[in-house]
Amino acid sequence: MKLPLLIGVLTSFLIAPQIGVSEDFVSLFNGKDFSGWEGNLKMFRIDDGAIVGGNLKKRIPHNEFLCTEKEYGDFELRLKVKALGEGVNAGIQFRTRRIPDHHEVIGYQADVGGQWWGKLYDESRRNKMLAVPDSSVDMKKLVRVGQWNDYVIRCEGTRVQLFLNGTKTVDYVEPDLEIEQTGVIALQIHGGPPSEAWYKDIQIRSLDR
Repeated sequence: MKLPLLIGVLTSFLIAPQIGVSEDFVSLFNGKDFSGWEGNLKMFRIDDGAIVGGNLKKRIPHNEFLCTEKEYGDFELRLKVKALGEGVNAGIQFRTRRIPDHHEVIGYQADVGGQWWGKLYDESRRNKMLAVPDSSVDMKKLVRVGQWNDYVIRCEGTRVQLFLNGTKTVDYVEPDLEIEQTGVIALQIHGGPPSEAWYKDIQIRSLDR
């Protein structure tokens, strides 16, 4: 194999995480109970080996988050996500912390649902989109509406990368060095119309040096 081609192959491997590979990964959810997680269990349930936030019958009164008990710094997180219901909005929080005595959290969010898929939002802190997919990414073709989608979140130092169904949607470098680089991971169902966010096959590996 010629050297330029070899470099190209290796670069592609490093940029796009291989979804099916699970070496060095640890499961965060056993598919049976909420061991290792905490939150309002009236809004989250387990169905067919997945964590389900919300419901399709009643309006969601406000944002709810199911959080890991453990904190993580540099890591690669992989999971499958499915969003159901008209107007569904959800997300995966990371490097996040709970606001004491409140249902909200503060931290980064890999967005889920509708026009929000693949975007990086700053929940309850700057309250704005930090990065969005490049215009060259056809999100309508990329997102599997009403089906399982593969999400990968990779954090190393100030760099945050998001991958949706094998395509990089965000490559963000945090300019504010005061922003926390550790925290919990949390699964969100957004307040609003009847809707559900399904999460399964949640795996993580540490990238801490």
